[in-house]
Amino acid sequence: MLVLSRQRDESIIIGDNIVITIVDIRGDKVRLGIQAPTEIPVHRQEVYDAIQRENAMKEAEAQRTSSQSPSKNASE
Repeated sequence: MLVLSRQRDESIIIGDNIVITIVDIRGDKVRLGIQAPTEIPVHRQEVYDAIQRENAMKEAEAQRTSSQSPSKNASE
């Protein structure tokens, strides 16, 4: 993990098209501004984890549904 020190209004560049800027620092909270192309999803960790859990549940349900449906050849 790369650890960098930044002050308010300073930025970090990732690749050619992602900019993370320190917007504000209040006590133990840091506010970040993130500029990224719209095709790159940007989420807080807890939101990302919830999306991953939901996708895994949907995939498991789809697998259960497909394994429960009778095959075409079963009736022939």
